[in-house]
Amino acid sequence: MFVFCLCTRCRICRVSSFPVLLLFMFIHLSYFFLVLLLILGQFFFTRYEKYHGYYGGKEESRKSNYTDMVNKYYDLATSFYEYGWGESFHFAHRWNGESLRESIKRHEHFLALQLELKPGMKVLDVGCGIGGPLREIARFSSTSVTGLNNNDYQITRGKALNRSVGLGATCDFVKADFMKMPFSDNTFDAVYAIEATCHAPDPVGCYKEIYRVLKPGQCFAVYEWCITDHYDPNNATHKRIKDEIELGNGLPDIRSTRQCLQAVKDAGFEVIWDKDLAEDSPLPWYLPLDPSRFSLSSFRLTTVGRIITRNMVKVLEYVGLAPEGSQRVSSFLEKAAEGLVEGGKKEIFTPVYFFVVRKPLSE
Repeated sequence: MFVFCLCTRCRICRVSSFPVLLLFMFIHLSYFFLVLLLILGQFFFTRYEKYHGYYGGKEESRKSNYTDMVNKYYDLATSFYEYGWGESFHFAHRWNGESLRESIKRHEHFLALQLELKPGMKVLDVGCGIGGPLREIARFSSTSVTGLNNNDYQITRGKALNRSVGLGATCDFVKADFMKMPFSDNTFDAVYAIEATCHAPDPVGCYKEIYRVLKPGQCFAVYEWCITDHYDPNNATHKRIKDEIELGNGLPDIRSTRQCLQAVKDAGFEVIWDKDLAEDSPLPWYLPLDPSRFSLSSFRLTTVGRIITRNMVKVLEYVGLAPEGSQRVSSFLEKAAEGLVEGGKKEIFTPVYFFVVRKPLSE
């Protein structure tokens, strides 16, 4: 009933309170899409989890198999991300009175301004997802943006979205590994990455490839997922949180802010400036995932919403409307959110460590 009801005949929804009616409609439609996503998600989940240390794999094995691991992860997660988050798969530092969508757009505009993008520039988005930031930045700066992605499903989806907003001619996607880019030296006027290069098995190697394809004197800007200086590797709780974030987000290893900054220097870049933007943000970046904060838009993430989700998935799997193992997919994504929120609250993890670097005019 909760899956297909449109609130026209359901006795539960036949209530006099219009807000309650809307809430039930929201829940019902949410779980209809949840079933569809679970069917897709379970197909990829068992193939993804074997690569991860949380399930017995080793970090070195994850690094050596990172391309396959990242693809399996995004095959699983893309539809969930777009359904729950929108077209831009990233967090944002946030101001008071600002919605999640507004903060995400500002986050992308801020990056474009720091790169000093100008109309007609040729820009590369490294690890572009389905191209939400790519489209926003292209429209904001009147630039031509190429999205680099190694996942077929995301590229197909991204191209369709480009065409739907009239950017099919000026923005494109290239399927490739960002450790081995298929571009000539000195191709792009600017390069950026938003929460993507954290998937690289070797940060220096990844940054060197970006250095190679960037024109001399031009800039690279990046938001990195990092462990902060508050992280204690000997603290069991900290280690557990780090493991949960790595598992739930398809990462071979989370590096520290110091390691990332040193890696980009080792690749040959000059650092212009760097900052963890989470440090002085009025609202925490993890707010949309925090189950203690209630809103209709994030109802499924609240404590009540998670209990409903967990039990509905259990029932749907039991009666055969969702495939066997769907509870594992739901638990997997819930655990990922818990790790991120806990890491943010303890200030041991940030997804918004930002730096701008320049490729020297001469080697």
